[in-house]
Amino acid sequence: MSEKLRNTRNIGIMAHIDAGKTTTTERILYYTGINYKIGEVHEGTATMDWMPQEQERGITITSAATTVFWDWNSQRYKINIIDTPGHVDFTVEVERSLRVLDGAIAIFCAVGGVQPQSETVWRQANKYKVPRISFINKMDRTGADFFAVVQQMRDKLEANPVLMQLPIGQEEFYTGLVDLIENKAYQWDDSSLGMEFSEIEIPEEMREQVEEYRTLLIEGAAEESEEMLERYLMDPESITADEIRQAVRKATLEMRITPVFCGSSLRNKGVQPLLNGVTAFLPSPLDLPPVQGINPQNDAEEVRPSDVEAPFSALAFKIATDPFVGRIAFFRVYSGSLTSGSVVFNASTGKRERISRIMQMHANKQIPLDKIEAGDIAAAAGFKVIRTGDTLCEEKMPILLESMAFPEPVISVAVEPRTQDDVDKLALALAKLAEEDPTFTVRTDSETGQTLISGMGELHLEIIIDRLRREFNIECNVGNPQVAYKETPTIIVKHREVYKRQSGGKGKFADIEFELGPADAGVTGLQFVNDIKGAGVPKEYIPAVEKGFRAAMSNGVLAGFQVSSMKVRLIDGSTHPVDSDALSFEIAATIGFREAARQARCVLMEPVMKLEVVTPSESLGDVTGDLNRRRGQLLNVTSQGNFYQVVDALVPLSEMFGYVTTLRSLTSGRATSSMEVSHYAELPEDLSKQVLYKIKGYVI
Repeated sequence: MSEKLRNTRNIGIMAHIDAGKTTTTERILYYTGINYKIGEVHEGTATMDWMPQEQERGITITSAATTVFWDWNSQRYKINIIDTPGHVDFTVEVERSLRVLDGAIAIFCAVGGVQPQSETVWRQANKYKVPRISFINKMDRTGADFFAVVQQMRDKLEANPVLMQLPIGQEEFYTGLVDLIENKAYQWDDSSLGMEFSEIEIPEEMREQVEEYRTLLIEGAAEESEEMLERYLMDPESITADEIRQAVRKATLEMRITPVFCGSSLRNKGVQPLLNGVTAFLPSPLDLPPVQGINPQNDAEEVRPSDVEAPFSALAFKIATDPFVGRIAFFRVYSGSLTSGSVVFNASTGKRERISRIMQMHANKQIPLDKIEAGDIAAAAGFKVIRTGDTLCEEKMPILLESMAFPEPVISVAVEPRTQDDVDKLALALAKLAEEDPTFTVRTDSETGQTLISGMGELHLEIIIDRLRREFNIECNVGNPQVAYKETPTIIVKHREVYKRQSGGKGKFADIEFELGPADAGVTGLQFVNDIKGAGVPKEYIPAVEKGFRAAMSNGVLAGFQVSSMKVRLIDGSTHPVDSDALSFEIAATIGFREAARQARCVLMEPVMKLEVVTPSESLGDVTGDLNRRRGQLLNVTSQGNFYQVVDALVPLSEMFGYVTTLRSLTSGRATSSMEVSHYAELPEDLSKQVLYKIKGYVI
């Protein structure tokens, strides 16, 4: 069993949009024998992009899982791969995949280099402590610069890239690579679609460069142990290729270095050595520390080792709806084993669930399994209630694993079905979609009665509307996009709320005095401080007060937007010997919030986006002028090659609707842009009045 685990790799492929993640995955499927034909993203035939929306747009929307087998160094390795989206609107797919993966391949475009979403996924991998190797793709493209991308990794990602290979030529002259560990050069045979490659002599003009980088690699490896360092000083040639690999693997697992590979996936070059790198340098489940969790019965910390004999524990990281099977949960098994038809305990909900089927996923195809064991990733059907981030375990040995935090939606649209018959169907369909995607939310506006759906961007909501039409056969009328503003108080106010209800028999009574104001710097959500001295409010009612304030924050006093942050300091209160209970104090807090917030000078907060525009140099003035008109704040302008400029800016989301169309017209279609949420900032007073006038019909 330990040998099987030692030869298992759970990896994700992550990158900025258009870096070549899905193309690389398609080559892996072809070279490992899973596919007999190479699927292409631009032709809409990629295996991993199975959704119609993905095939039409040529982008990945939902993370897809598959399993391949690769023979290397006289060993057979099982590799579970998750291909993740690159578009910032679907960053939740990357977040939840990285939570359960052991290692990752970070792909960079040899022309675009380290782009905004590259930085986002790199930070996410750092957060979950995921070791990674990197692959500099598209070495055949005009403008490709291998060493410039390596330098960007140092500067922008604060990474420590260590070269495993050097490219032989670049742009249209890219023909192969030099393996620095083996000190050999390889060239790919185009007629075999890259399936075959041959060893060639290292080009004469590269020998000095190869010697320089190979010496750096061997020196770094020798420093990993005193015995190797002594041998290196005596005879540098005594360090073997296997010893270099072991040293590189050790440093990679400790996240001190990032091995760098290169190639061109579209031209079928460099993918096999990348697979060798996955098996050589990325961790198996046994290389990672036991997963930590909390026993829900006594809140004691517990660990589960990667061992089939240990009690079963798994984390559900993705929920999907299959038209034939129903609700499917993707999960990673950390310990123990699970057989089809058995009962598991959901520690997050406290409910027992019977697993009717276990499946190994290959994109949207399902391969039935009888059993799943520690270290594997699979999907299961039969769940009545399950959410992303739920822990599955044995009922007698419960454990609650750390869940995931997801970003808040920033944009909303109103939707309504075109026919009255679809009203109930729409509510059911939206509930299913919200269950699948934690960054997609649905709510009903309390004043207008409209159904508002919220997501991470215009494309995100566009895909949701498209899925309603295709998967659920519901045609919708869609309103204009609205920014998901938030509210926050700006001054501290003191308020006393006495809640009394008497209707015969036991009544309701709660009395609280509190201060409400802005939260401390860097704090989001509710900052609750219990400063009651003496026995004004018994401690068993304090959680109810906090719960009341937390619930009230979902509906602010200005225009019903969520309150982003506030600080509440509970300072006094009193109770009634008969009529006081937890519910009374919860209601008092909710009413007290609305009264106090009206005096706390609440302001609207708007989402501000981090924008990167790559534009031809001659259009730079037009692009920056347009950003200034959109209340943009220019951060940086840098050159990319001889003809392009990269503009970094912060721009309010409300000013960015339709920006791509404007940018195309300003630059004759030659510029590209990408943006992600940066932070929330206070909306200027005049614009705040306009927003409130649109919503309320009058200025507050």
